[in-house]
Amino acid sequence: MKRIWGLLTTVAIGAVLTGCGGEETGSAQTEGLLSDGVLTVGVTAGPHEDILNEVKNLAAEDNFEIEVITFTDFVRPNTALEEGELDLNSFQTGIYLDTIVEESGFDLTKIEPTITIPMGIYSEKYNDISDIEEGDVIGIPNSPTQEGRALQLFKEAGLITLPEGSGIEVTVSDIVDNPLNLDFITSEAAQLPAQLQDVGAAGINSNFILDAGINPEEYGLFMEDVEDLVQVNYLVSRTENEDDEALEQLIGYYKTPEIKEFIEEQFKGALVPSW
Repeated sequence: MKRIWGLLTTVAIGAVLTGCGGEETGSAQTEGLLSDGVLTVGVTAGPHEDILNEVKNLAAEDNFEIEVITFTDFVRPNTALEEGELDLNSFQTGIYLDTIVEESGFDLTKIEPTITIPMGIYSEKYNDISDIEEGDVIGIPNSPTQEGRALQLFKEAGLITLPEGSGIEVTVSDIVDNPLNLDFITSEAAQLPAQLQDVGAAGINSNFILDAGINPEEYGLFMEDVEDLVQVNYLVSRTENEDDEALEQLIGYYKTPEIKEFIEEQFKGALVPSW
């Protein structure tokens, strides 16, 4: 049988400002990020976009206006935020942001955790992780941190050995032992689902699996343990705006029972709320 992840334990986050009901929010905001009357949020296409549109609809009931700007890559959402085209974005893990900040010098800050998107080993060819054969081609993401994350997943699945104590900084060249002589190739993360027909298996973030219309339960051979996962996604803003009232209001709308229920029903464990 394929390994299917079990019941996922959500983490309770401390109380946040309640933005739904009671007070008017967006209409009362006159300074800061809402001085133009609209909070502009950048997202990547797929689950982040779907969730923010639900948040947008919920906030609109209180006249809190959110504009959702959708990107198809991982570069522009941070560049646009740094350049002031966005008020914040929602698409990336904290670890990914740290890497981008270090490399680019962008003055961006994590504001609040949102969801966790587990990575899985997926295959159209095999039904069990133990079926992977010697010499198989294995696809993994080529983006910063995600290559190492995928390799750690294959290590946890017992297929390779990596240096003791290593983390997501590892690359294919760091593999210590590869008993099946697996041929690891790197590719754009979003392209990996389309490449499943050409490889034995691939390490893919579940959001890309969902985008491709693939059932993660049907094709997943091995999944990250969400309870131990540090790859949490965040709302991110420019550091100068990290205490802006509008961000607290957005968090209040995001981290509601309504949005949590939407995530759980819509994505069926492929995404996990962080609260």
